[in-house]
Amino acid sequence: MQSFKVFTIFSAALLAFSVDATVYFKEQFLDGDAWTSRWVNSEHKSDYGQFKLTAGDFYGDAEKDKGLQTSQDARFYATSARFEPFSNEGKSLVVQFTVKHEQKIDCGGGYVKVFPADLNQADLHGDSQYYIMFGPDICGYSTKKVHVIFNYKGKNHLIKKDIKCKDDELTHLYTLILNPDQTYEVKIDNEKVESGSLEEDWDFLPPKKIKDPEAKKPEDWDDRAKIDDETDTKPEDWDKPENIPDPDAKKPEDWDEDMDGEWEPPMIPNPEYKGEWKPKQIDNPNYKGIWEHPEIDNPEYSPDSEIYKFDNIGVIGLDLWQVKSGTIFDNFLIADDAKEAEEFGKNTWGVTKGPEKKMKDEQDEKKRKEEDEKNKEQDTTTDDDDDSDNDDDDDNDEEEGKEETTEEPDVEGEEDDAQPKDEL
Repeated sequence: MQSFKVFTIFSAALLAFSVDATVYFKEQFLDGDAWTSRWVNSEHKSDYGQFKLTAGDFYGDAEKDKGLQTSQDARFYATSARFEPFSNEGKSLVVQFTVKHEQKIDCGGGYVKVFPADLNQADLHGDSQYYIMFGPDICGYSTKKVHVIFNYKGKNHLIKKDIKCKDDELTHLYTLILNPDQTYEVKIDNEKVESGSLEEDWDFLPPKKIKDPEAKKPEDWDDRAKIDDETDTKPEDWDKPENIPDPDAKKPEDWDEDMDGEWEPPMIPNPEYKGEWKPKQIDNPNYKGIWEHPEIDNPEYSPDSEIYKFDNIGVIGLDLWQVKSGTIFDNFLIADDAKEAEEFGKNTWGVTKGPEKKMKDEQDEKKRKEEDEKNKEQDTTTDDDDDSDNDDDDDNDEEEGKEETTEEPDVEGEEDDAQPKDEL
């Protein structure tokens, strides 16, 4: 009876959790081409790249791992999906998705944007105002970061921290958690990689403190830790020239002063040169330390407890550029509970990541073996060609020898004429 009561309480807790968590948007592309009715391609430009639905060249599950893949090189991409508008006031906002750069991406975005509900999806483009931009961006060796950009009062603000993204070819899970207490957390593969406060890690607001414009360093403030020793004097034999004539140099015997001018020996570094003399340093008895400019409250600073809040969230989109196509986006989730997102990540990416890596490793091993066999065949062919050339040379030599030694003598039978040509 007691165990049944505990089970009942536990079940009720789970039910309460599931009821409290709200999922605003979820997309796994499990219904084939039906995704085209939910996602709207932008018509702002006529040459946007096309997305296709595929699990790619390697995957953990051929159906569950299907996602939107960029399919054309050196293109901009712009597509989006709409959901019921909401405000995250007073609750957390979680944005999560998976991304796989199976093409060994050299330069391109792998991020998503969250837009206001009034976005014109057919006119989506790079300057369309968004609420949030989040996800990996890679370009060359220098840029391999996770973007976390928030729009605040019409201006986009970049995070001041450097968050490294994954740059391999496997699928990775990216999660952004924005809390009503003005804190945030970034997770990759369900592991926290960064966290902090909005006010400290972005320049949303003016600084709380500024240097007092009225304050000035006192004229008698001595901030020199060391000073010259006034009792120290330069030694009389200190001053030596930096370079001197080479004492071992001799005028060349063919030197003509009328033609070459007066001969001067070349200069060499002076071994006795001591450099510029400076008095030794001693502790400054009047040293007061480094003067610190006093600060005052910034009159332009005004706290804002609603930096995190967005009133009309209603669209998620992919608005990016890629040099080399092949990135796959999948498992989109927008919710108000971090635990819900974590479980969703475990049940999607968490289930297929192992089999995907196994398939990728097997493909890589197969490719490596094929390349090894190809190289061996090339080496064997090269060796055979070399042997054939040597055999041909030997045959030619034998034929030439026969021709030379069997040459018929002249009719008159003179002895010299009967000798091979190479002995004549």
